[in-house]
Amino acid sequence: MITVVLGLGNDYRRDDGLGPAVAREVAARVAADVRVSASDGDPTRMLDAWAGADLAVLVDAVVSDPPRPGTVHRFDSNIVAALPTPAVSTHGLGLVTALELGSVLDRLPCRWVLYVVEVVDVGCGRGLSPAAAGAVESVVQAVLSELAGLTGQPAVGRSPNAPAPDWSNPAAYS
Repeated sequence: MITVVLGLGNDYRRDDGLGPAVAREVAARVAADVRVSASDGDPTRMLDAWAGADLAVLVDAVVSDPPRPGTVHRFDSNIVAALPTPAVSTHGLGLVTALELGSVLDRLPCRWVLYVVEVVDVGCGRGLSPAAAGAVESVVQAVLSELAGLTGQPAVGRSPNAPAPDWSNPAAYS
């Protein structure tokens, strides 16, 4: 079984470095046969990273309005595939575009899960805000649960009362 963890983001854009931070933590805790990497969000690099995967767990940051910094959301392929493609993101064409491209090219993993964390600071510079840094460990634990196959009750999930991030707002998706 091929398993991939992909942290999306940019360590030089403050909270946008959340995905790579989670990937580094997960890499230190999993077996060598789990492919763990970070990506700047380029769709072709994402397609290559999850090529042939039975399971891909993706981690990214998102800016929401109104902001709830540190709030974690879990989406599966059925939910994210139905979301509109943002016109602009800090990842160039963006994750949703990469997923659509993967679908058209038949290059999606068999199963994938997306964790996003609401953040507020994606300006230039290094270091996560306290809210983003505080979410890293809970997302790491959620990813480890996904990898262990304990997905019946996700360790971290979207509150049924919390609205999803506004993916259709180009300024909102990081």
